[in-house]
Amino acid sequence: MAVPLEKTEAFNFERVFKQQETLLQEMVGRVYRNSPFYRRKLEEAGIRPGEIRTVRDLEKVPFTTKDELRLGYPLGLMAVPEEEVVRIHSSSGTTGKPVIVPYTRNDVDTWAEMMRRCLVMAGVTPRDRVQITPGYGLWTAGIGFQAGVERLGAMAVPTGPGNTEKQIEMMLDLQTTVLIGTASYGLVLAEEISRRGLKPRLRLRLGIFGSERWGEKMRRRIEEELGIESFDIYGLTEVYGPGIAIDCPYHLGMHFWSDHLLFEIVDPHTGKQLPPGEEGELVITTLTKEGMPLLRYRTHDITRLIPHRCPCGSPYPMIDRVLGRTDDRIKIKGVNIYPGQIDDVLKSARGASSEYQIILTRQNARDHMLIRVEGLPGHDPREVAAECQRLIKARIGVSCEVEVVPQGSLPRSEKKSRRVFDYRENGGSSRDA
Repeated sequence: MAVPLEKTEAFNFERVFKQQETLLQEMVGRVYRNSPFYRRKLEEAGIRPGEIRTVRDLEKVPFTTKDELRLGYPLGLMAVPEEEVVRIHSSSGTTGKPVIVPYTRNDVDTWAEMMRRCLVMAGVTPRDRVQITPGYGLWTAGIGFQAGVERLGAMAVPTGPGNTEKQIEMMLDLQTTVLIGTASYGLVLAEEISRRGLKPRLRLRLGIFGSERWGEKMRRRIEEELGIESFDIYGLTEVYGPGIAIDCPYHLGMHFWSDHLLFEIVDPHTGKQLPPGEEGELVITTLTKEGMPLLRYRTHDITRLIPHRCPCGSPYPMIDRVLGRTDDRIKIKGVNIYPGQIDDVLKSARGASSEYQIILTRQNARDHMLIRVEGLPGHDPREVAAECQRLIKARIGVSCEVEVVPQGSLPRSEKKSRRVFDYRENGGSSRDA
C-alpha cells in the first residue's frame, strides 16, 4: 500500500492542537491541585495553571524526567487518593530505582481502549485468535495487550514470554492468527518455524511487535518466514504502556491517540519546540491520565511529527518510527550516529541480513568501530562487507570495519536484542537498540 507521503495533503496539526487545548488546561489545573510534585515544580518555575492554555504555552513548562520519577519512588508522583488506585505497574529498574506507576479504573479503561484501537488499526477482528508472548506481572505489556484483545472481543491466548516449544505448539494446535511480542522474539520464532518447515501448517496472518527499535530488513524477514503482515506498536511503561501509537496498513508512520496524549517534538539540546517534519526528541503530556499524569515527559526517543495526512483516512496524526534514543547516540571519530542508521544502511546492502552488532574499542589511542553483520546464504562475505563499508561511509560519514558472519550466528533474544557493545575507556557498556 505504499503511497509517497509527499503526494498526500498536509495534516492539519493546528486543528488537533486546538482540540487539545481544553484537555490541556484541565490537566494542568488537575495536577496543580492534586500532585504535590507538580505543584512544587510549577511554583518553582513561577507558573500559574491558568497561564498554560495552548501547546505553545507548554514551552515555558519545565520537562519531567525519568530521574525525577525514580526519586519519587515508590508513590511520590501519585495524584489521586490511594483508594482510587486499582493497579500498579513498574519499569524494570535495570538502570536504577524502578518507576512505580499507579493506575485508576479510568486509566485502566483508557489504556484498554487505546489498545483496542491499535488492534483494529492493524486489522484484528473478533474472529482472531491472538497469541500474547510479552511478559505479565509488573511489566505493562502482557496485561495491556490482553485487555485490548478482550475489549475487542477476540480470543486471547496469554502464553507469556519464552518457552518457544510451547509457543509453537499453541500456534499449531489453536491455529493462532495474530502474534504479539517483541520483534526480537518474533525473529526467534520465525527462524525456528522455518527450520522445522512448519509455515504451511500455520494460520498466522498478522504480527504486532514493539518494545524495541527494529529495522525494515528485520521486518521483511519476519514477514516472509511467518507469512504475515507486521505492525510496529509504541509505548512506554511511564505512559500507560504499549498501545499509545501504531502503524496502519500503509506503514508510513505510527498513528497516536491525540485525544488522550499530546506529543511535542523538541530539540534535545535546546529544548525548543520543533515544527512537524523536523526530527527531534518526543515529549509526551498525558491529557487524561489520573493516577500518575505526566506533564512534558522526556522520552529520549528520536522521531518527528509526520506533516502529511495518511492515505488511510485516519483523523489521528502520526509520528515516524523511532530512529533511536538520545542516550543511545554513539560518538565516534567526531560523528554522532544512532543504531537505527545502521539498520537503514543494512536495508539497502545486498547480501546483508537484519542482525548486527556494533563493537566500539580503542586501538592505538583512536576509536575503532566494528560492525558484525550476518550475511545471507549465497552471497560472498567479502563483497557484502565491502558494500556495507561503502554505504556506511557514504550515508553516515564514518569509516568502519565490517565483519560478515553466517546467518543465525549472532545471539538471539526472547526480549530485546543487544546491538551496541562499547569497550572504550569509560565505556564497557552494552545497550539495547
